[in-house]
Amino acid sequence: MSATSTHVPQSYNKPYVWGIASVAALGGLLFGYDWVVIGGAKPFYEAYFDLTSPQLIGWANSCALVGCLLGSVVCSALSDRLGRRKLLVLAASLFAVSSIFTGLAHEFATFVIWRIIGGIAIGIASNVSPTYIAEISPAPWRGRLVALNQLTIVVGILAAQIVNWLIAEPVADATTMEMLRHSWNGQWGWRWMFMAVTLPSAVFFASAFLVPESPRWLAKRGLNTAAHGILARIGGEDYATRELREIQATVSTAGQLPVWAGLRKPGVPGVLLTGICLAVLQQWSGINILFNYAEELYRKAGYGINGTLINIMITGTVNLVCTVAAMGWVDRLGRRTLLSWGCAGIALAHALLGFAYATGLGGSFVLILTLGAIACYAMSLAPVTWVVISEIFPNSIRGPAVSIAVSALWIACFILTFTFPLLTQRLETAGTFWLYSAICLAGLFFILLRVPETKGKTLEQIEQELIAG
Repeated sequence: MSATSTHVPQSYNKPYVWGIASVAALGGLLFGYDWVVIGGAKPFYEAYFDLTSPQLIGWANSCALVGCLLGSVVCSALSDRLGRRKLLVLAASLFAVSSIFTGLAHEFATFVIWRIIGGIAIGIASNVSPTYIAEISPAPWRGRLVALNQLTIVVGILAAQIVNWLIAEPVADATTMEMLRHSWNGQWGWRWMFMAVTLPSAVFFASAFLVPESPRWLAKRGLNTAAHGILARIGGEDYATRELREIQATVSTAGQLPVWAGLRKPGVPGVLLTGICLAVLQQWSGINILFNYAEELYRKAGYGINGTLINIMITGTVNLVCTVAAMGWVDRLGRRTLLSWGCAGIALAHALLGFAYATGLGGSFVLILTLGAIACYAMSLAPVTWVVISEIFPNSIRGPAVSIAVSALWIACFILTFTFPLLTQRLETAGTFWLYSAICLAGLFFILLRVPETKGKTLEQIEQELIAG
């Protein structure tokens, strides 16, 4: 396929493309809310369930990640069999059910079970939403459209932070765990924090029936007429004919191979390793600690519960603004540039955070460094990792390959979240952030050596270049 194919002047159906991409990105919004709501609810459900040991606290914060991994495995088995749309519907259903029953839990074991089920919804959405968006997007728009999924994740994160702040009644800084357990927050407030996402879950469920199936999935299944019709609605008849011809060229032979054989084709293992390492780096950069353990980190910096909830909203706002900026830059500056500068910035912020905790510099200094780390992450690893993972795999195995990379992401996230209380016991908070800083520096060299630039290229052109290279 000629590289010039990406430069053919083309007019696209903007309302249609952005509309169906936005519906798929609702999975990201629910992902973001469900992922971060636990940070604001943490002091209240910990008091309710009397969680005091680092192991139980780490398990309560990380148990949903077991579900995320299970959801990724489900996608690996079903995304190429059932298609993308049906899995979007399944994710929406699980989000709604799990949010209700997590809020109704009266035993810690029940709470964990429903958090895991909610994690399955996150695992499915984190696989299917960016993959679907990448497969329906015209090449010049793909970066910002896939980044739209990250934007909705960030909107969901900020929504969870605002809802937590609105629901929680003010708490005196000297409030004990026993007092929290018997307060309205400890008995009911944290429940409403989890259940508030039920309505947007229902909207996602209804909207998922209105979007078309991925044209690339349809072509792989031999449903070329249906694929052509969707592509024509995206960009017209000429666009549909050209794109379908290129898609068919990549799936005509490879699409007949079993998945395991496709993953072992020459060139594919190296690309898969790149996707896995990038996914792990996104998590081991340590940023999710700033979300999931925000209450603990800000408390150590001298803030009370009320101040912590306000700080969490500030971090969510910075996260949102910087993600919007990344959407404008990802198709201009390119993937490698954003990833490289982002990794370097996070490494510096973590190194300074370690210094702040080591020397007792708390308060606004810690808040500023936290905002700096989140800003760098929101403009680089957060959106661009999902963009690259959705782009670099061949059409014939994209579903399973994305699932493998995202499964690695959730395993890395579980390790990160579960081990933070243990690391702070061994290394203290300062040493833990210095460790994350070192990982980000190693990640910078990995990006420079291994991550390809994919901006402005069709998925089929990227496939040809990466596999041939």
